[in-house]
Amino acid sequence: MAVTKDNIFKPAKSSAEQKASSTDTAARQIVLAEAAERVRKTESLRKLREAREAEAPSIAAPPSRAARKKAAKA
Repeated sequence: MAVTKDNIFKPAKSSAEQKASSTDTAARQIVLAEAAERVRKTESLRKLREAREAEAPSIAAPPSRAARKKAAKA
């Protein structure tokens, strides 16, 4: 192994700018991963809901109060 200054001396401390850049990169990766997971979960839940709604018989909503009042007056 060749003797160089990199082998003998400790590497210089990283600057604040490099630390900020690495922190920013890590934070962005985490945010993107969470967003992708959220989209995947939403799509999965939507498919399950649509399948459940397709299997269940459609139930008509009960008439509103205004409709019941009109029917009672007539």
